[in-house]
Amino acid sequence: MTDATRETPPASGGKLAEAVRESAMAALLAFVLTSLMLGVRTVDAPGGLGLQYRWHLVIGAMAVVFVGRLLLKLFWWKEDGGAPAAVGAASGRFAALTEPLRKFAAPALVVFAFVLPFLPIADRQIIDIGILVLTYVLLGWGLNVVVGLAGLLDLGYVAFYAVGAYSYALLATHFGLSFWTVLPLAGILAAMWGMILGFPVLRLRGDYLAIVTLAFGEIIRVVLLNWVEVTKGPDGISGIPRPTFFGLEFKRFGENTFHSFFGIEYSSMHRIIFLYYIILVLAMITNYVTMRLRRLPVGRAWEAMREDEIACRALGINTTNTKLTAFAIGAFFGGLGGSFFATRQGFISPESFTFIESAIILAIVVLGGMGSQFGVAVAAIAMIGGFELLRNMDWVKGFVESTFGIENFDPNEYRMLIFGLLMVVIMVWKPRGFVGTRMPTIFLGRERKAISGDLVKEGEG
Repeated sequence: MTDATRETPPASGGKLAEAVRESAMAALLAFVLTSLMLGVRTVDAPGGLGLQYRWHLVIGAMAVVFVGRLLLKLFWWKEDGGAPAAVGAASGRFAALTEPLRKFAAPALVVFAFVLPFLPIADRQIIDIGILVLTYVLLGWGLNVVVGLAGLLDLGYVAFYAVGAYSYALLATHFGLSFWTVLPLAGILAAMWGMILGFPVLRLRGDYLAIVTLAFGEIIRVVLLNWVEVTKGPDGISGIPRPTFFGLEFKRFGENTFHSFFGIEYSSMHRIIFLYYIILVLAMITNYVTMRLRRLPVGRAWEAMREDEIACRALGINTTNTKLTAFAIGAFFGGLGGSFFATRQGFISPESFTFIESAIILAIVVLGGMGSQFGVAVAAIAMIGGFELLRNMDWVKGFVESTFGIENFDPNEYRMLIFGLLMVVIMVWKPRGFVGTRMPTIFLGRERKAISGDLVKEGEG
């Protein structure tokens, strides 16, 4: 009997034991991460604060992690750690089936966005949520230039958001400049800071670039917090002027008011709807400029650098200018979003520009699909608008409290936990995002049909 005939396939028990061991390690890690976040909660008690222990939530989180990891190891991942081939085939078929839907869905969403304030369902809450969602759509599209198109991992995007907000707040309160005058200036100042960030990181890639951009975002926040003479430090800046409609103010009394000029009854909704259309137009401008740039040489250079920076240099592309333009343009859109945030809130402080904002914007880009404008918009609607609507659904609150025994359940308290779980699910199911695509923007002649055919065949397995 030869050695080949003596070889036997590995027992299934060994694979099961390995899966159980890895799942137990994952559950242990979940215990370490959730023991303080979920297991302990401060509550009001006689004489001060008390601690409420909720170990049942920790045990539930560990059970979910253990079972999920075990199922992935046994039935989803291949031996080399990748997803099974059927997943790639299903993903390709899903993309082929949804391609016609996406062509009609994007114009339909734009039309819906423009008519939303006049629909019967549009009240103050819905318009406010729409403004918040569109703000994150604008920021997501701005970061998509840096991360999705140029392939540069930026964890400090909130710094440009803060620069735009403080630029408008300081120029408007100290020099009396209007919103429409400061809006482009705020974007330009943020773009300048984007170039300042770009110069030191020209030779960095991957994790090193992420660390430097994260540090840049924290530096800006700490400067805003400690430069009290200019930014008023932790007290923030209040009394930020509101935008006007060709000089008409949205006030009940006074001269040059919006309602008296048009002869209509005063309503506080006029200003809210006006702000809604401002951010909607800014988002549409961001999308239009980004789509136009993608078809220009600079846009194709971004995509080439994203795929392979060494090959990009070998082709004679100036990667220095390519990186700087990506940082500057992405920062410009972030400055526009920050300027609008300042005028909408009327008050800003450094607490509004923490790292978690950068993480949320980056998560929107990754979940939607890096490089996909439509995917980023869908992710912003689902992640931001969905959680805001969930917060006011009493039946969800009652269901969670009765099922899991959680008292005074607040969806916002578990927002980041749910956010993380959704990221895990999307990254397992669709590693490139919900509407992710890496197809080039520009094709040459007959290559479009050939490349598209190869992708379809690849997706069909």
